[in-house]
Amino acid sequence: MSTSSYVFSARLMFVLVLIGAANAQLSPNFYSTTCPNLLTIIRTAVNTAVNNDPRMGASLLRLHFHDCFVQGCDGSVLLDDVTGFTGEKTAAPNANSLRGFDVIDTIKTQVEAACPGIVSCADILTVAARDGTVARSGPSWALSLGRRDSTTASLTGANGQLPGPGSSLNNLITSFSNKGFTTREMVALSGSHTIGLARCSTFRNRIYNAANIDPAFATTRRANCPPTGGNNNLAPLDTLSPTTFNNDYYTNLVNLRGLLNSDQVLFNNGTTDAQVRAYSTNSASFFNDFAAAMVKMSNLTPLTGTNGQIRRNCRLRN
Repeated sequence: MSTSSYVFSARLMFVLVLIGAANAQLSPNFYSTTCPNLLTIIRTAVNTAVNNDPRMGASLLRLHFHDCFVQGCDGSVLLDDVTGFTGEKTAAPNANSLRGFDVIDTIKTQVEAACPGIVSCADILTVAARDGTVARSGPSWALSLGRRDSTTASLTGANGQLPGPGSSLNNLITSFSNKGFTTREMVALSGSHTIGLARCSTFRNRIYNAANIDPAFATTRRANCPPTGGNNNLAPLDTLSPTTFNNDYYTNLVNLRGLLNSDQVLFNNGTTDAQVRAYSTNSASFFNDFAAAMVKMSNLTPLTGTNGQIRRNCRLRN
């Protein structure tokens, strides 16, 4: 082989390696040699956080959802606003609402101590969301890892792509369809509201003005959510078992006790009524569908290979 041919071949091989890295796929064993204790570190930290604050399981799950629905599962939701850069934390669905950033920070610090510069914040959040669900007696699911962290964020995307508490059924179907989810998957993912709390400002209109609401339930919720003021007063999304991940959320909907309008529209003489009723009587079906949909959620357009970066601090770009 001539020198020029050798150089060409070497360059071609280098280009192919780069292309392969840029298009690298997620793998269940991605950190098996580079950070073998990763899953134990995350699980232990999440369990501690949830034991200290039972609401944290729901908060981590929601944080992951708000990350993946905007630019994919890339950790963009974790970025702080700094001079010359605007993140997603001040978006209407996120401001004064998202929680769990401190838990992710704690995990990142522990992971960096064990294997510096190896594990992305996007992967940490993805695993923490699963472990937070398990910590509240929910299902587990297998995750592939290897996501990298975004150096960009989208305030516009966060404001426009995340469904809100006042969403109609058509809004929800469209929002989830735009991300590749079926209506059944949307109904299953909505079941994440079997844990967690909501602010008075997100359900006030429903408890005072909705017709499709159990009167006794409305009266109970009004006691802590006055017509004016008290916007940050909290109420459980699932009135039956607010800290346990189960199918009681769907039982609430059948009984017209959905807290948010975006909850009750799933059971309101519409196309999703049958699925809600089915989940309300079959916990295993809900758990299976939820886990499968969460795997799909975690795989929304991740950055891999040479795209993005591994942030040293989840709140800041390197």
